[in-house]
Amino acid sequence: MTTDRLSGTVLALFAVVVIWESRVLPLGTFRQPGPAFVPILLALLLLTLGIFVVITGGRAPLFSSIGWTEWRHAVAILTASIFSVFAIERLGYRLTVLLVLGFLVKVVEKQGWVLSLAFALSLSLGSFFLFYTILRVPLPEGPLGF
Repeated sequence: MTTDRLSGTVLALFAVVVIWESRVLPLGTFRQPGPAFVPILLALLLLTLGIFVVITGGRAPLFSSIGWTEWRHAVAILTASIFSVFAIERLGYRLTVLLVLGFLVKVVEKQGWVLSLAFALSLSLGSFFLFYTILRVPLPEGPLGF
């Protein structure tokens, strides 16, 4: 199996799961869409594109020929993602994003302290300001209000 065909199959299967799980929500109409309307619409688009990738992915390299030289990066990113799922409610959005980005930029990407801290601080505080203040999206603030 080629890499493109494998990834197209995974995307198509994910789209089918989203469509299947959305069946319990009301679909609504085009003029008054229900909560399942956009997820199903996006899943149908993803299903179509996934099938297209499977059909056209014959010239890609074989999956077995890929060397996994970056597996440490993948594990670090997955670990940081799992940490953020469990920490965001307890530590708050800003502190969780600061810690995750600081870890990813400093430890995984091996950048300097100044760049890592500046990037993590500006993105965590800037994204919180954008979503919480301007767009009024409720984000967890944590026990210390941070």
